[in-house]
Amino acid sequence: MTQQVLFIGGVALGSKAACRFKRLEPASRAVIMDADRFVSYGGCGIPYYVSGDVSDISELRSTSFHMIRDEKFFHDCKDIELMTETRATRIDRQNKVVHFQKADGTTDSLAYDKLVIGTGSIPRPLPLKGLELGNVHNASNLHDAAAIKALVVRGMVEKAVVIGGGFIGLEMAEALADMWEVDTTVVELCDQIMPGFVSPGFARMAQRHMEGKGVHFRLGEKVVGMEGEDGVVRRVVTEQGAIDADLVVMGVGVVPNTDLAREAGLEVSPAGIVVNDRLQTSDPDIYAGGDCIQTRNLVSGKPAFFPLGSMANRQGRVIGTNLAGGDACFAGAVGSFVVKLFDNSLAGAGLTVANARKAGFDAISVQVAQLDRAHFYPTKQMMHLELVVENGTRRVLGIQGFGISSNDAMVGRINAVAAILDRNPTVDDISNLELAYSPPFSSAMDILNALGNAADNLLAGRYQGLDAGAFETAWKARGEAGSCFFLDTRAREDGQPVAEKHPGRWINIPQDELRRRIDEVPEDREIILVCNTGVRSYEAQLNLRQLGRENTRTLQGGMVTLKKSGVEV
Repeated sequence: MTQQVLFIGGVALGSKAACRFKRLEPASRAVIMDADRFVSYGGCGIPYYVSGDVSDISELRSTSFHMIRDEKFFHDCKDIELMTETRATRIDRQNKVVHFQKADGTTDSLAYDKLVIGTGSIPRPLPLKGLELGNVHNASNLHDAAAIKALVVRGMVEKAVVIGGGFIGLEMAEALADMWEVDTTVVELCDQIMPGFVSPGFARMAQRHMEGKGVHFRLGEKVVGMEGEDGVVRRVVTEQGAIDADLVVMGVGVVPNTDLAREAGLEVSPAGIVVNDRLQTSDPDIYAGGDCIQTRNLVSGKPAFFPLGSMANRQGRVIGTNLAGGDACFAGAVGSFVVKLFDNSLAGAGLTVANARKAGFDAISVQVAQLDRAHFYPTKQMMHLELVVENGTRRVLGIQGFGISSNDAMVGRINAVAAILDRNPTVDDISNLELAYSPPFSSAMDILNALGNAADNLLAGRYQGLDAGAFETAWKARGEAGSCFFLDTRAREDGQPVAEKHPGRWINIPQDELRRRIDEVPEDREIILVCNTGVRSYEAQLNLRQLGRENTRTLQGGMVTLKKSGVEV
């Protein structure tokens, strides 16, 4: 039996599903309908085209063997009909017909046996004045990419404002500031970048790194509109003032494009079109996937919205398989992500502490700073990881990382944990996780294993720590009555200069001298222990406990974390 299957939307989900379906059921007819003239392109590559890392925009539309994915490609190579610049206007489920309108205004309809909705996402709408001004762009399609790139190539942009400090906002800020040396400011409504994705501490490290590369940040600021001259934007206005700009990039995120499905009477939630594990909608003859659907978060078990091209491709294969009579499933996702920030990257999977607590978990976190390979290997780099765990059950709920991006070491660790998060791993699983070892690639006790061990010590009460933010609060209160005392356990050449700057509040006792110099440590004050990365200060905490000093905390990630967070001592 042959079928006629219609795919609405052809960027990632639709094109992948159609190609998989035709491989399995080549005698059936597959038609892709898309409102744009470009389909099957790598939208996530837009910032890298703007930056110049990708030299030609056609590369975002090409296969790995350099064929452009256009009408001819789909017809000749895939036996798939492609209807571009054709907007689906209504789904008649009763008669199994899709009505559409072409670019010239003519209308028609097409019948289907099965239908796939891959309408993707749309930029989050904001009620701002001045959105119609020239040089105000989203970064959501190839038209935006070409327009922005043309402006910077022609030297028409000296000052850019990026509204939004999430994925696309940060990537576009890097693209403009790095290659083109545009004076770039990121305005974010929340008090940190990457809100909801990383902890405040890791967000701060990433922000500091970008500031060091010339990007400016205005956090906790609400944009109220834009002002222009001669029809072109010249200023972004916030509640705190105005910022000069000859280019504005809207990077405030996206929302699922569900209007067509909702008007057809399909079940839709705020997170997208509701589907089952086989990616069928409430109508079993209609499938949906990609940015327009609601996905199950496999850590929290709650509905989620994951607008990722990689996920759309995997879902497309599932749909294509099932269209051809298969029984493939897509259970959900743990929300893995990575964003490149100049020569560093920020990545994660699962839940942050804040999100875990919102989901009802009694969650805590622990941070570790460690070299990405053996300490004696010459090209080592520092890496920062944070593990989110549940008290009592010891279940791992999430992981985040920040570090050098050139060797992919950090994202490799994130991926190792992301791959097992859906199986409810415990701290012990991370402590004993088997990872490939060789000095040029890792330490004998890998940073992931060390992270699991730190979480184990924290849960057992052996380790009492504080993060860089809590340290900064304590440090600012150092002159007040009852304030903390700071014990630096580094070697004398590292710790003594700081002790001399802050006599009476900071003392340097190298960890191997602590037992014989215990009388120099105050008994009536809380002791905050520091070293370079947190290893020696933890050893000192154990020593002090053995010597009867219980009122201690050790700085997670040590002085290297403080430095990356911009905390001065």
